[in-house]
Amino acid sequence: MKKNTLGVIGLAARARGIAIGTNNVLEAVRGKKAKLVLIACDVSDNTRKTLTDKTAYYSVASEQIDITAEELGRAVGHNNTAAIAFTDENFIKAYKKSLSGDN
Repeated sequence: MKKNTLGVIGLAARARGIAIGTNNVLEAVRGKKAKLVLIACDVSDNTRKTLTDKTAYYSVASEQIDITAEELGRAVGHNNTAAIAFTDENFIKAYKKSLSGDN
């Protein structure tokens, strides 16, 4: 399941269907482009609070996922990445399908 999820995230990154990194995610949320924000499991409390407060204010769904910042970063071709934001509905569907294990 985790491998499939990281694969979907990597594909979305290559297709430019996500915003990568805390600052870009916050910019996408403020610009109303973010549809779903995924937060790595090992981010600092301050970063988590900033992201969840901003997504709640702008009514954007957010999830903390069981993937570390290092794994998330590797999937999108960066170093550690605290968060990503899906900006394309089709990738959200693929992400949710990867969670259920139906591939």
